[in-house]
Amino acid sequence: MSVSPLPGRSALRDRPEQTFFEDPALDRLAGALYALAAETWVLRDRVRRLEAHLESTGALVPGALETAPEPEGLAEERKAFVRALMEPLLGRQKSNGAG
Repeated sequence: MSVSPLPGRSALRDRPEQTFFEDPALDRLAGALYALAAETWVLRDRVRRLEAHLESTGALVPGALETAPEPEGLAEERKAFVRALMEPLLGRQKSNGAG
């Protein structure tokens, strides 16, 4: 498999947006990946701040979340989420018109 060289500087200047890959779909995928990574960081930061605040006020015992029982129905929700996430990757993507 040969790798095509990157386009010259003039070709890059003529493109309407910043690109990193020859295939625009890869650029969109990379953009989505970075957006998800940023959202993940925000969520992790918020959870850590919330836990620290709850612990500092005595509303949460340190380490209590690690030993707390799983809420009812969470396992089923997780399985459904994973199933929906994996479905397109397994080639069973539905068309918009399919019922």
